[in-house]
Amino acid sequence: MSGASVFPRFTTPRFILREIQQADIEAVYKGLSDPQVIRHYGVSFHSLEATQVQMDWYRELQEQSEGLWWGICRAETPDELIGACGFNDWSIEHRHIELGYWLLPGFWRLGVMAECLPAIIRHAFTAMGVHRVEAVVEPENVASTRVLEKLGFIHEGTRRECELKQGRFLSLASYGLLVTEWGG
Repeated sequence: MSGASVFPRFTTPRFILREIQQADIEAVYKGLSDPQVIRHYGVSFHSLEATQVQMDWYRELQEQSEGLWWGICRAETPDELIGACGFNDWSIEHRHIELGYWLLPGFWRLGVMAECLPAIIRHAFTAMGVHRVEAVVEPENVASTRVLEKLGFIHEGTRRECELKQGRFLSLASYGLLVTEWGG
């Protein structure tokens, strides 16, 4: 994808997945500074100004064909971001990509990701030509593990104490989904 391409937009029965805009910075900050969200997320920000790094990252992923991230909005409030989902670390050569997502706590346990992720996974397997979608999850993040398994991802192993976060080593569970396994 180049910066000039039309950004793919998706609708589900309850949500709109759209391009993340600069105007979304306050919502991104709200999510990526929330202690509940960042407990299992690899990025956090302590000020609105610092969140600009994340906004730039979303834009640069698309411009450099390294991934795409969508803002998640309720259908009735398409300008109000409640979370984000998308792909990064896209290897065009090897046809794999990494999935990531976050959601404001007020929308947890409502099936948001189970409803939204199939649209972008389908896009990865069709329009982006991806053969494999990967995800890494802290084993303690049971809700995230459940949504991945519900979507058909296979637990492929756990990398023990492979990441340092806030002074402690974390293990990460690795999940994968191949286009040949995708039923969505």
